[in-house]
Amino acid sequence: MARLAIVDYALGNLFSIEQACRHAGLDTVVTADPGDLAAADAVLLPGVGAFADAMAALRDRGLVAPLHDLAAAGKPLVGICLGMQLFMSESHEFGTHAGLDLIPGTVERLPSAPGLKVPQVGWRPVRPPSGAWADPVYDGIDPGTYMYFVHSYHVRPADPAVVTAVSGFGNIEFCAALRRGNILACQFHPERSAGPGLRWYANLARLLARGELARGAAA
Repeated sequence: MARLAIVDYALGNLFSIEQACRHAGLDTVVTADPGDLAAADAVLLPGVGAFADAMAALRDRGLVAPLHDLAAAGKPLVGICLGMQLFMSESHEFGTHAGLDLIPGTVERLPSAPGLKVPQVGWRPVRPPSGAWADPVYDGIDPGTYMYFVHSYHVRPADPAVVTAVSGFGNIEFCAALRRGNILACQFHPERSAGPGLRWYANLARLLARGELARGAAA
């Protein structure tokens, strides 16, 4: 059983994520202790709220450098919703704010359009950027499956090759998930996405148990 440390920096829906992880067979600890993060098999960064506030909370708790060190050491890092956005170089939410810069790219606002409301809240289909799923965390999840989103911003990776799933808002297609080596993240909330979301967590647990998310493992 893989041990997953869920980062507690006061801006995440920790209870629902922890319950979904435990349902999937993961041994979890909710913590802000860098030692606990280093001792775990993988680290999950959740998040809801504003980008700048989240980065300030990580800095205040002394977690920015440990997260960088863990990423560089090949520790699997998982980001959910705002957690994925924090992995990027910078966000343009209410100004320009530096992120963790683990994935080169930016965080941009969903565009306004007639008949569309921002934030986007609700179920949207997710699918591979092309062809079949390339990331085994989607094993058993049909392309076009609906997942639950709550967001006003989306990530724009500098390298489109890291995008593992896309979804839509009006006439734009945005990155719904990404994978780069030992870093895996999604904009949707698997823990709020019913059966398919629980399957996502079960796949994550399997990949962690096999060591397939460590740096150098095949994507």
